[in-house]
Amino acid sequence: MTNQVVKSEDRKGTSLFSHDPFSAFREEMNSLIDRVFGRSGGFFDTPSATPFSVGQITPSVDLHETDKAYSLTAELPGLDEKDVELIVRDGLLTLKGEKRYEKKDEKDEARVVERHYGSFQRIFTLPSDVDDAEIEAKFDKGVLTVTMPKKPGAKPAGRRIAIGKG
Repeated sequence: MTNQVVKSEDRKGTSLFSHDPFSAFREEMNSLIDRVFGRSGGFFDTPSATPFSVGQITPSVDLHETDKAYSLTAELPGLDEKDVELIVRDGLLTLKGEKRYEKKDEKDEARVVERHYGSFQRIFTLPSDVDDAEIEAKFDKGVLTVTMPKKPGAKPAGRRIAIGKG
């Protein structure tokens, strides 16, 4: 975190600049708002994010791109494929599911619970060159891999632009 400096000309006997005690708090609040409302900015932006709370899980994902396809890998430890739902609709890929706390028997009393349980939902905006009719998913050892092939003949997502002097 960076510290902001505030000009304080009206105080006598103090330096021209003093430390703003609220700068760290402001930065942390802005970061929290960005995480909750999905303002991450990126290719696979989340148009709407599910606010998380204590007890809910948010799966970590990796996104990769090759010339032929995009690949999304999500870590879902402790889940089976029956606990996960993947939906493609209107250019959005929705990953949702639930990790349930399973009590062994009525006498089983938890002393410490550090693992996270609850429902989750992640929504990703698909690039326009994804062939959503050909999307495939595989689940192995708690890892979901979604392969999203690009449409045949799709143009590259962008190009590098040369920057000239003056």
